[in-house]
Amino acid sequence: MKKSSSVIKVLKKIKPYTGYLIIALLSAVISVSLTLYIPVLTGQAIDNIIDKGNVNFENILEILLYIAIGIAGVTVFQWIMTYFTNVLSYKTVRDLRREVFNKFNSVPLSYIDTNPHGDLIGRIINDVDAVGDGLTQMFLQLFSGIVTIVGTLVFMLMIDWRIALTVVVLTPLSLFVAGFIGKLSHKRFARQQYLQGDISSYVEEYIGNQQIVKAFSYEQRAFDEFEKYNTELYDVGFKAQFAGALANPSTRFVNAMVYAAVGIFGALTAISGTLSIGQLSCFLTYANQYTKPFNEVTGVLTQLQTGIAAAGRVFEILEAKNEEPDKPSDHIINECKGNVKIENVSFSYQKDKPLIRNFSLDVKSGSHIAIVGPTGCGKTTFINLLMRFYETDSGKISIDGINIKDLSRDNLRKCYGMVLQDSWLFSGTIMENLRFGNENATDDDVIAAAKSAYAHSFIRRMPQGYNTVISEGGGNLSQGQKQLLCIARAMLLNPAILILDEATSSIDTLTEIRVQKAFAKIMAGRTSFVVAHRLSTIKESDVILVMKDGNIIEQGNHEQLIAKGGFYNTLYNSQFAKNDN
Repeated sequence: MKKSSSVIKVLKKIKPYTGYLIIALLSAVISVSLTLYIPVLTGQAIDNIIDKGNVNFENILEILLYIAIGIAGVTVFQWIMTYFTNVLSYKTVRDLRREVFNKFNSVPLSYIDTNPHGDLIGRIINDVDAVGDGLTQMFLQLFSGIVTIVGTLVFMLMIDWRIALTVVVLTPLSLFVAGFIGKLSHKRFARQQYLQGDISSYVEEYIGNQQIVKAFSYEQRAFDEFEKYNTELYDVGFKAQFAGALANPSTRFVNAMVYAAVGIFGALTAISGTLSIGQLSCFLTYANQYTKPFNEVTGVLTQLQTGIAAAGRVFEILEAKNEEPDKPSDHIINECKGNVKIENVSFSYQKDKPLIRNFSLDVKSGSHIAIVGPTGCGKTTFINLLMRFYETDSGKISIDGINIKDLSRDNLRKCYGMVLQDSWLFSGTIMENLRFGNENATDDDVIAAAKSAYAHSFIRRMPQGYNTVISEGGGNLSQGQKQLLCIARAMLLNPAILILDEATSSIDTLTEIRVQKAFAKIMAGRTSFVVAHRLSTIKESDVILVMKDGNIIEQGNHEQLIAKGGFYNTLYNSQFAKNDN
């Protein structure tokens, strides 16, 4: 994303806070005007020192009073400018972060799946912060800088246009140096921000899986991989900072030349008698103040460049394509019966690699459907299509005779209760986690669901029972306990259609038998789809679908498929051959 484009987009985000911007700008004008008027008073005071022993103290005291008032005014209005600039910056950053977080909820699931999570987290935290820092510096330095430059030129022209012309002629040299270094450093700062995203993603991935890293003695290799990222970030960061650091001394050198030129030309003018000593002093002060904004802006160039690069990464998320919106439709399912029909559905994650092809299935309400097959055959993909996490490439999926694309996603997903192999819990009480999908459930409803999922007994043994706070991801619970809570959460929904994707994979055998009984109870009269690798858990299913390479290759109940002696029979015997011997 182009640098200018990122800046324009950020400036558009501050539009709601134009009032703060106007107040900050007016404060900058008043503050700088008073700052520029003080040298005039100082020059007048110098001119009242007429000769040795001949000083007009009365005039000097009056001028000193005005100087004191001017300094007080500068202090007050600088504070006002800084305050409103910070308010504008922080409110813009708050809105930007809120917008990015909302964007995560509106992009397709494929966007989240295909981007490293650590990088996305880095963008919403680190990059948005960098944008805020850049905004603050830009407004503080840019506002006062522009007003200072314009105001100084006006005052210098009023005193002596010839000396002022000398300053104007030399100014483009400073701008050229700053612009050249800014262009040189921008690519490096952009690369630095992307590398920070990569390293955040890597750290998030490995910290979250330390057990696996240690179990496979991967610590040194993990560190070596991290060191590659870290070394590259160091090299790029060093070059970026070095390039950015060149700007300030370079512009200071040019500005020193301006000051020297003003001093020499002004001294010659004073000697000729057309300029007083006080006016020369005033001119030298203006020459210094005129060049000061260039020094200040280049001094914070690193933050500005970092903020611009970070803004580009933030707007990449904000401009990502949203999930396809729900079609306007009068179709609403108020009471889902659970009839599911799939007609000639095809789907692929990558267009050149077809996964599911011409898949058809007719499921009557209350049916218990099991889906088995080797890894990568399309079982979980099938669930994603049912829930509209992904859209089909072709074909149609209907619930109770209504095409799911004619239903709002919210209405569709209220038909389902879902338990996945990966148990997700958030930081909060057990009660809050169980109510995640049904906030209106009573305490008695929650406890009843927990009892049905055989989770009540271990919850009761927790320090504060259902009010026990669990850490993010349920880190203070066992894997089996987390899965039981997820099962209880699904049971609390009392859905018409249950989806169980390896829902008992982390539960011990005894608890699994109990949970299967609970599932049998809750699945009675409800449509259910069960994805399982342990075939012992799906023997009682009404229909078992055997998938391979995205297609149903066998279909029937357990006895029929065993008698057929096909692929299912091979899978089953591979798991139970030892028990049969």
